[in-house]
Amino acid sequence: MIAIDGPSGVGKSTVARLLAARFRVVYLDSGALYRAAALKVVRAQIDPDDTAAVERLLEVTRIEVSVGPGVAVVVRLDGEAVSDELRTEAVTRAASRIAAQPAVRRRMTAVQRAAVPPSGAVVEGRDIGSVVFPDTPHKFFLDARLEVRGGRRLRDEQRSRPSAALDEVVAAIGERDRRDSERSHSPLRLDDSYRVVDTSDLTAEEVAARIEAAVRDAGDFGP
Repeated sequence: MIAIDGPSGVGKSTVARLLAARFRVVYLDSGALYRAAALKVVRAQIDPDDTAAVERLLEVTRIEVSVGPGVAVVVRLDGEAVSDELRTEAVTRAASRIAAQPAVRRRMTAVQRAAVPPSGAVVEGRDIGSVVFPDTPHKFFLDARLEVRGGRRLRDEQRSRPSAALDEVVAAIGERDRRDSERSHSPLRLDDSYRVVDTSDLTAEEVAARIEAAVRDAGDFGP
């Protein structure tokens, strides 16, 4: 089990996919599970900040993943495959608001643990090594300079929203960093159990190669 944690815009998803392919294990994006919960909230027209209503809704919601082709997984919401619906602007906004709620994080932690097969996985998020899989010896914290993170996220945003501006994206990243670090339950945090990789001046392939070498050196995945 390889845990990849870090803030927005550091390249977690790209690096995790590369590692999963190299080790031939499942890649699990924890953010997709929170987005699935957010999609249910959006569909039900519930205020994402109404914590009691969100908790009640999730009590009657099934969020599951199944292994698809290669290293990908299919996210299912109440039995419906919804992976293609998780990147809308409304879902993104709702996900960032419900993700700090303790009941939501407890539920998603259970879903993530159930989703990892015995063959192993690369899981990325913000509390994977600290809360979800604290016992794994393979914990990596990716970071990068804020201006680099902003530029990367801007490129992603402009694929679906060409009018996105850098100052707007940087402000959103700063706000997300604040929420993630200050929330009372499962905050984004770095401790001595992690290896830190600054991705500012590295390609995703270079980052993946460094992590792969460290994991293979530990002997768990063979030569």
